[in-house]
Amino acid sequence: MQILINFLLAIYVLIALLMILVILMQRPKSEGLGAAFGGGVTENIFGAQTTNVLVKFTSWLTGIFFALTFVLSVLYSHKTSGDTGLRNELLRQQTTGHPSASVPPVNPNAPAVPAPGAPVLPAASASATTTPPIVPSASPAPSKPKR
Repeated sequence: MQILINFLLAIYVLIALLMILVILMQRPKSEGLGAAFGGGVTENIFGAQTTNVLVKFTSWLTGIFFALTFVLSVLYSHKTSGDTGLRNELLRQQTTGHPSASVPPVNPNAPAVPAPGAPVLPAASASATTTPPIVPSASPAPSKPKR
C-alpha cells in the first residue's frame, strides 16, 4: 500500500504543478501573465480558441486533483487506522475476555437486591435513616486579641 501511496503522491504533485502552469498561461481580460508566457505562441499551437482549450484543460486537471485528494485521504486513513495501539489493545481485551470489562459499575445509592429465596423485610422509614442537616452556629467567629 505504501508504494501505491507514493506513486499517487508523485502524480498529485505533477498535477498541481501542471495546474499552476496552465492557470498562469490563461489570458485574463487585462492581458496579465498570459502575455508574458507568450500568448501568441499558444494561439499558434492550439488555434484561435486558446482560451477554451486552456479552460477545459484546467477543469480536467482540477477534477483529477480533487479525485486524487480523496483517494489519498482514504488510503492514508486505512493505513493509519490498522496500526493504532489503542485498537490493538481493545481487540486483545475483547478476545481474552477481560473481567473488568464485563462487570457493571457499582452505584452506592442503588437499593440492595436480596438474594433469591431470602425473606423480604419491610424497609425502614426514610426519616429514621437520614441524618439531620448540619446548621452552622449563629455566633460570630472569635476575634483576635488586641495588643
